[in-house]
Amino acid sequence: MDDVRGAVKPANEKVISPAVIKRLPRYYRYLGDLLKNGVVRISSKELSERMNVTASQIRQDLNNFGGFGQQGYGYNVEFLYREMGKILGLDKTNNIIIIGAGNLGQALANNQEFASNGFSIVGLFDVNPRLVGMAVRGVEVYDIDMLEDFVRDHEVMIAALTLPKSKAPAIAEKLYSLGIKALWNFAPVDFNLPDDVLVENVHLSESIMTLSYRIHSRN
Repeated sequence: MDDVRGAVKPANEKVISPAVIKRLPRYYRYLGDLLKNGVVRISSKELSERMNVTASQIRQDLNNFGGFGQQGYGYNVEFLYREMGKILGLDKTNNIIIIGAGNLGQALANNQEFASNGFSIVGLFDVNPRLVGMAVRGVEVYDIDMLEDFVRDHEVMIAALTLPKSKAPAIAEKLYSLGIKALWNFAPVDFNLPDDVLVENVHLSESIMTLSYRIHSRN
């Protein structure tokens, strides 16, 4: 899985490295689990033991956004979880469309965790007439020819591409022309798009190859 294109700046204009950005969802997940288990506060040392990240790394990461901890007390789990959600933009509704309503596209649409984290799948698109008109968890599959009208009439923040390699680049360029500048790309291809487009690549075959390398190099 690839990082987004590079470092970003939060509201305080401090540059945040891609490595820190990649760790933020993991902090959010662990804090959510702690909250569900009734943990009220936790120290950086205790959190580091759970996450297998050094306590100093946790403090450095969180200090990029203000720190949030109190000396001698640690972190208030509920407060930090809520603030981490704001940093990740999960306190807002992020509308998503999925281009490609095959098995992977439908699996994404069926993921119930998206809605609880502020992601709303508002439409799926495909060229297959057998899929057009069906619904996945109440979300309709539209003909790809309806894409332009749909984007014009809906506030779409993110487009997920679950397309064949040969089709994805043209669709990515089309989405950019329609003003969508955040792509969640599952197609095994890299895009040549302007720098203001945010692309998060999820190349499944590359991920399993990495795991294969780790298995065989260890053996």
